[in-house]
Amino acid sequence: MCCVTVSTAAPAVRLLSRAHLPFVVGAVALVTLGAFENRATTTVLPAVAEGLDGLWLFGAAAAAPLVSYVVATSFAGTWSDRRGPVPALYAGMLLFVASQLLLGAAPAMPVFVVGRLGSGLAEGLLDVGLTVLVARALPEALRPKVFAAFAAAWVLPSLVGPSVAGAVAEAVGWRAVFLLGAALLVPVWLLLRPSIRRAAPGTMPAGRWSAAQRRSATSALGLAGALAALSGAGALGTRHGGVAVAGAALGLLAVAVLPALLRTQVPVGTARLAPGIPAVVALRGLVAAAFGTVGALIPLMLTVVHGFGPAAAGVSLSVTGVCWAAGSQLHGLAVVQRRVAPAARLRVGFALITVGVLGPALTAVGVVPVWLALVLWGVAGLGMGGVSPTLSTQLLALSPVAEQGRNTAASALTGSVSQAVALAVVGAGIAWQAPALPGWLFAVGMGAGAAVGAVGLLAAGRAR
Repeated sequence: MCCVTVSTAAPAVRLLSRAHLPFVVGAVALVTLGAFENRATTTVLPAVAEGLDGLWLFGAAAAAPLVSYVVATSFAGTWSDRRGPVPALYAGMLLFVASQLLLGAAPAMPVFVVGRLGSGLAEGLLDVGLTVLVARALPEALRPKVFAAFAAAWVLPSLVGPSVAGAVAEAVGWRAVFLLGAALLVPVWLLLRPSIRRAAPGTMPAGRWSAAQRRSATSALGLAGALAALSGAGALGTRHGGVAVAGAALGLLAVAVLPALLRTQVPVGTARLAPGIPAVVALRGLVAAAFGTVGALIPLMLTVVHGFGPAAAGVSLSVTGVCWAAGSQLHGLAVVQRRVAPAARLRVGFALITVGVLGPALTAVGVVPVWLALVLWGVAGLGMGGVSPTLSTQLLALSPVAEQGRNTAASALTGSVSQAVALAVVGAGIAWQAPALPGWLFAVGMGAGAAVGAVGLLAAGRAR
């Protein structure tokens, strides 16, 4: 008698199956909305600063979300472990809407800065809450696919977000850009609502936070306070009389306490780029300061120095998105992974960033035309597309399993802090020269970014 073999293998789990499709669409839509808000705000920020007579607070407005993001991520992680992802997600959504409405209605630049702080809090809560919700809503086999979709969700906003935001700002006014972001959250929430209802509760018992959790939260609050003081000091220092003295004192206090607070959040040896994990974390800070700060300055430079409108000035952000994505694709090729060591990939990436950021610096003083500056900026984007994933994969490869989360958080925090500090310094220069901003001011700030990139190039071999 013949035996008939009956397969008992479970059917393959698909990301876009009927059971998971609403969650996947909603989650990707939420990431896309966050990316659009990021690109749109950067595009219209020069117009906001000019419209509210607040160029002296441009640096503070640019750095504000980075400051509050540090606090939000610190609290959201423990909150999600204790209560599940739903409270953090709902709080993030409410803060997002409130912040967008405040930004759209801001009567003065200080109020706009407060709205930007709210945006950073919302981003941190949503990032952590959505990550935990992915773990609760999807089987393990599908999680890498949805995170890849999150990365891809930044491409479209980078391509069309600046143009759309610029066109809306020119046709209706910059306030409409923020009101649009608040309205778009409603359909995203409706898509996520079924998964939010099914989310499991927290995995930790309710009660007091542990001593380690309290120390981490207190340190994060202190770090955010020091960053806020440093960002505000540059603007206040350009005022008159007692305000200028208070601003200078605030800045000196922030500079004094910031290193000690940062040391509590990063691996030992990060400041001296000790080989291994400390160097990888430090390199994340260097690349954020070099690339992120120059990217924040380009739209303002094109607006002030070359007379571009918001839509045209936002082209630099589209260049960033396309070239960053292309660099990431090149990094992911099997032949690159097999034949090019991580340290070599980092050297190439930092070299491209160092050369590429010189393009915007030179066009700020009229040495090269704008089109050539954007081409070189695209070269920097290619470099960033290689450096960023290399640092992420190298950090995980060097970290023991039990320390991967902590080291990843330290790396992200270092990037936010270093960019916030760089923007505070550049913002002080902008406040000093406002309202008439000369091209050399941008050239100096962007040249400093190239110098930081060169330091990363020299230190890339330590990430081994």
